[in-house]
Amino acid sequence: MSLLSALLPLLAVYRAGIAAILRQLGRRRRCPPPAAFPTQNGKVAIVTGGAKGIGYQTAKHLARLGMHVIIAGDIESEGQEAVRKIKEETLTGKVEFLYCDLASMKSIRQFVQQFRAKNCPLHVLVNNAGVMLVPERKTEDGFEEHFGLNYLGHFLLTNLLLDTLKQSGTHSHNARIVTVSSATHYVGKLHLNDLQSRCSYSPHGAYAQSKLALVLFTYRLQHLLTANGSHVTANVVDPGVVNTELYKHVFWVVKVAIWMTAWLFLKTPEEGASTSIYAAVSPEMEGAGGCYLYNEERTKSADIAYDEELQRRLWTESCKLVGISDESSRVP
Repeated sequence: MSLLSALLPLLAVYRAGIAAILRQLGRRRRCPPPAAFPTQNGKVAIVTGGAKGIGYQTAKHLARLGMHVIIAGDIESEGQEAVRKIKEETLTGKVEFLYCDLASMKSIRQFVQQFRAKNCPLHVLVNNAGVMLVPERKTEDGFEEHFGLNYLGHFLLTNLLLDTLKQSGTHSHNARIVTVSSATHYVGKLHLNDLQSRCSYSPHGAYAQSKLALVLFTYRLQHLLTANGSHVTANVVDPGVVNTELYKHVFWVVKVAIWMTAWLFLKTPEEGASTSIYAAVSPEMEGAGGCYLYNEERTKSADIAYDEELQRRLWTESCKLVGISDESSRVP
C-alpha cells in the first residue's frame, strides 16, 4: 500500500473536522443557560459517559433543571467525583453513578437490571459516551472497539431500555432518546460485510463508520417508534468540534495544533453540550424525532444516512450481533 493511499482515510476524516470548524466560525457559539428551558422536576435521565467532557456538562445542566440524573460510566472513581462536583455546583442530590462498560454486553445488561431495580421511570436517554481514533483492539465480546463501544453498546442499551422509555412517555410529554454523533459521519462508509474492520483497519475509517452507524440507527429507531405509536422520540446531535480528551489518540502534530488554536476554533465542553441539552428538554423538540441537530438547529445529515434499506440491514445485523430479537421485521 502506498503512503498516499494509507493517508487518504486520515485526510478525509480531518477534512470533515475542518469543515465543522468552519461551520462553527460562521455561527454564534451558544450554550443556553438552564433557565432558558422549563424545569424538569420529577423526570429521570441517563447520560452515558457523563463523568467528563460533553457528558459531564450535559448531566450537570439536566440536574440543575431538576432531573434525577444517572451517570453511566466505566470508571467508578471518575463517576463518583462527577457526582460530587455536580451536587456541589447545582445544590441537588438528584444525581448518582451506576457502573456501565459499553464495551461489554454483559455489563450493559447488568446496568439495565440495576436501573430497573430502582422502579423509576426514564424520560431521557443521552447516548453520549465514545472513543475516538484508538489503535486496533477488540471489546470483551470481540467487536472492533469503535463499532462495539460507540455504536453496538448504545444500540443494545437503548433497546433494553426501550420498554421503560415507552412507559414513561405521554402524548404531551414524549420520552426522548438523544444520540451524539459527529460531523465525521459525513465521510463514513458502512461496510456491512466487514463491520469489524478485519480486512483493513484504519482508526479514522472505523471511527467514522461508528458515527455513521449511529445516525442510521437513530433514523430507523424513529421509524419504528412512529410505526408503533410510541410516545418516544429519537434524535441525533452533532456537538461540533469540542476540546475534550477524545483527541488524545491523534497524531502529535494535530495535538499541538489543537493546543495552539483551541481557544479560537474549538468549542468548550459546555458549548458542545448545548445541542444535547436542547434535544433533551427544549419544548421546540416536543414530538419531533428523526432529526439531525447541529447548534440547536435541524440540518441535513449525510445522504447515505437516509437510505432506508441500509438502515434496515444495519438494524437486523446489529440485533444478531448483540443477541436480541429483531422486532422490526414486522414493520415495513
